[in-house]
Amino acid sequence: MMNTSPVTPPARRARLLAAGAATVTVGLWASAFVAIRSAGASYSPGALALGRLLTGALVLGAVCAVRGEGLPPRGAWRGIAISGVLWFGFYMIALNWGEQQVDAGTAALVVNIGPILIALLGARLLGDAMPPRLLAGMAVSFAGAVTVGLSMSGGGGSSALGVVLCLLAAVAYAAGVVAQKPALGRASSLQVTTYGCLIGAVVCLPFAGRLVHDAAAAPLPATLDMVYLGVFPTALAFTTWGYALARTSASRMGATTYAVPALVVLMSWLFLDEVPGLLTLAGGVLCLAGVAVSRSRPRRGTAPTVASGPGTASGAGAAAGSAGAPAPDAGAGPV
Repeated sequence: MMNTSPVTPPARRARLLAAGAATVTVGLWASAFVAIRSAGASYSPGALALGRLLTGALVLGAVCAVRGEGLPPRGAWRGIAISGVLWFGFYMIALNWGEQQVDAGTAALVVNIGPILIALLGARLLGDAMPPRLLAGMAVSFAGAVTVGLSMSGGGGSSALGVVLCLLAAVAYAAGVVAQKPALGRASSLQVTTYGCLIGAVVCLPFAGRLVHDAAAAPLPATLDMVYLGVFPTALAFTTWGYALARTSASRMGATTYAVPALVVLMSWLFLDEVPGLLTLAGGVLCLAGVAVSRSRPRRGTAPTVASGPGTASGAGAAAGSAGAPAPDAGAGPV
């Protein structure tokens, strides 16, 4: 029988914390756009991914040691391993490489299918609901993300290899999120993020030689950008992402990543002096409008249902928060 009692102060506080965690994630992943643009000029895709993940793993490992976090429970390791290989490792390499091969419009179109794949996989594997408002919001946001990508395109060409790499990155991102969701029901967000980041770093170890070579020749600002990517958009943002994901559905989390292209436009304007055109601004507005629609709920005469706890079916529908991240060319996937 459905519980229709009013939302209690603890439940409201939990929702606000999840929403706050999602906001931190979205902001930091969007800020990674600026850092990637700078570091990417001196570091190859694989070297940048490895340097970022090593930095993140060191920071997360130190936090785990201070907090006395032990190893995750056995039941969480499958999801951690899959997300570590696919999302922390393969995704970052494929996306960095792919976006060197295609223009921004193509990248935005291909990479932004990630949240749609998350919704489909979440419905199939996790039993996530797909209400009309969620689907409508994702459609509006996808149109906005593509508009942003096309408007910011420098007119470069696209290669078949680049399209395939961006597509593989989107699939890896979606699969990684869906695999991570059950793990967060058994282990803390800090544990899932720490060991996922460490596994991703192991996947990227073949680029260790290239990292040493690039670091020796790179200017200090580029190296600092790589360190920033590891500390904030990786260590901190992936942890707050996990906190929010544990308290909502994977589908809604994926939908909210469409807020990132709008923030990328704003940050590019503020930090890179890239003045957006009217089409770019319109695309950013569409992204935000779609997120608002996907996160909204129909008005009902009964009071909201109280979430029974993080990671449960009722909790998934009641909690707020999700995040995503831009590709270096205005994509919506985490960076």
